[in-house]
Amino acid sequence: MFYWRVFLTFFRNSLIREAMFRGNFVIQVLTRLFWFSAQIALFKIIYSQVTTIREWTEHQYFAFMATGMLVNSIVEAFFMPNCAEFSENIRTGRLDFALTKPIDTQFLISLERVNISMVSQLLLSIALLVRSLWMIGSPISTFQVLGYLFYVIVAVMFFYSLMITTACTSILFGRNQGLYDFWFYITVFARYPRSIYDGRTAGTVETGEVIQFAFSYIVPILIVITVPSQVILGTLADWRLAVAAMIASTAGLLVARTVFHWSLNHYRSASS
Repeated sequence: MFYWRVFLTFFRNSLIREAMFRGNFVIQVLTRLFWFSAQIALFKIIYSQVTTIREWTEHQYFAFMATGMLVNSIVEAFFMPNCAEFSENIRTGRLDFALTKPIDTQFLISLERVNISMVSQLLLSIALLVRSLWMIGSPISTFQVLGYLFYVIVAVMFFYSLMITTACTSILFGRNQGLYDFWFYITVFARYPRSIYDGRTAGTVETGEVIQFAFSYIVPILIVITVPSQVILGTLADWRLAVAAMIASTAGLLVARTVFHWSLNHYRSASS
């Protein structure tokens, strides 16, 4: 309950901060809306020429896209601003103040700021998901909905662990301003379903298989987005992928926690 009250305080402070710069908030929302519209338009054009991409129909793919946007909006709203700020806190010595507060340091570092403008992308992704499922018309069970929500949380946990682990490198390097670039380049593969990388296209067999294996079992960003999409669509044929997603997310959180504490043990405060 104590941590929940602290988080609500963080959220309220973020709302106040956004209210102070309304123009910036509006621009960010409009930018998200433009990017969302551009993605929809692009794949509308593609699907006007083909009926499926691998086994994904148009509305199935939009459900997948909505899932990726949903996960991304949650991660960018709650964790990205703080992880990006982590290196600056180390460089300026402001991390000292976080270490002296009577609260878990990782919790404080991870959730102190909330990007309120990302709520717009969250709402857009939910709207796209609902419309896609309605257009497909297949009945959806309670089990599918609960499974979908569970695996969305699993995906958020995995991406958070990846992000906080990367941010911890600032302890060693002093500054890590490339976090946004890393996040973009590593998640660009998760914008497409796992089956697209199966390497069945002539001339790309080896490359496709390498990408699919690497981002399924080494850094499983393909699994954690594809699994919830297939759960809500009722097309998940291999439940081993669902188990792998849970294991990867749990292991990622444990590794992130270990790396975070290891990093703090090697942190040299501003006074040292």
